[in-house]
Amino acid sequence: MIDMKQLDENVWVSGQIDPADLPALAERGFRAIIGNRPDGEEPGQPSWSVIAAAAQDAGIEARHIPIAGPDDIAARKGDFAQALAEMPGPVLAFCRSGARSGRLYEAAQG
Repeated sequence: MIDMKQLDENVWVSGQIDPADLPALAERGFRAIIGNRPDGEEPGQPSWSVIAAAAQDAGIEARHIPIAGPDDIAARKGDFAQALAEMPGPVLAFCRSGARSGRLYEAAQG
């Protein structure tokens, strides 16, 4: 299973997920995912469209808020806060390692 870190009662972060992980995430009770990784960042990385389709098949809501660097965190923190307010929880936000998603979560709290 994916290595995840819980940030609050409703939000978790992790590194890259695979489309095949979505059914297990649904079984664990996750109702939404937020992808913070831009497509094409690394060879072999699953595209957002494939992950979103797998999420839909698993009954999980999905939103893509790609963060390419530190400037994107400040620019997209409102989008992330809005997503958390609108999406059912628990929510898993992911990027390459989970660090960007965690920093975005912290920025959105301010």
